[in-house]
Amino acid sequence: MAADARRPPRLDKKPRPDAEQASEGIRLNRFIAQSGMCSRRKADDLIAAGAVQVNGEVVVEMGRRLSEGDSVSVNGRTLTPLNLGYILLNKPTDAITTTSDDRGRRTVMDLLSISDGEKSGLYPVGRLDRDTTGALLITNDGELANRLMHPRYEIAKLYVANVDRELSSGDVERLRAGVQLDDGPAKAEYADFVEGDRSRVVLQIHEGRNRQVRRMFEALGATVNALERVQYAGLDCKGLRPGKWRNLTHREVSRLRRAVGLRN
Repeated sequence: MAADARRPPRLDKKPRPDAEQASEGIRLNRFIAQSGMCSRRKADDLIAAGAVQVNGEVVVEMGRRLSEGDSVSVNGRTLTPLNLGYILLNKPTDAITTTSDDRGRRTVMDLLSISDGEKSGLYPVGRLDRDTTGALLITNDGELANRLMHPRYEIAKLYVANVDRELSSGDVERLRAGVQLDDGPAKAEYADFVEGDRSRVVLQIHEGRNRQVRRMFEALGATVNALERVQYAGLDCKGLRPGKWRNLTHREVSRLRRAVGLRN
């Protein structure tokens, strides 16, 4: 970093407390959400509408907790919670951040060396454009994914950009102060040169607009030749070569859930 670099901010905001209190048994709405049917909020609507049965009896109690062996059905369909998966991929170039592509291009899902059955329900959290590399979370935990992508939780994303010319200290200060894009202003919470190299910049943002980092540099009159997301929500790809992946640890999953106010 440059000698006058500001210290990078913490990558994650203080966790928001979850409304649920510790108690025995999973909440009914969470069980429904973990089945992949819908969000917890929509599950509450289904419960209120009398569409949910526990052991064959209609339940309209919002705070209902389940006991081991309870059977849950919605509109006559018996639910089974998904086996939640959490994968960190070091996305390479020339891979599409989607679950499938009708033009036959390689997707990030093609890089996972697991069975089609194990891939079922998994999807990437947010998007990286085709030529952007780095940390990409893939999961079937819809509740977690939705919160990580929601602006309210201000999840940190750290990038390193290689640009086509040397930038000035004033250019970097403009990134911190904010530049005007066609869809509104955008700024970096942190930005500086990488080891004094004025054509390489590390920057942190919390937003996730389409091609945002590339467009921020375009606003400075510079073109990004290579862009890597080196951290997402505190996750990094150390030890992972491009195209390789690993499962998150229990501790990493717990930290992600705490960061968006979810109980573990």
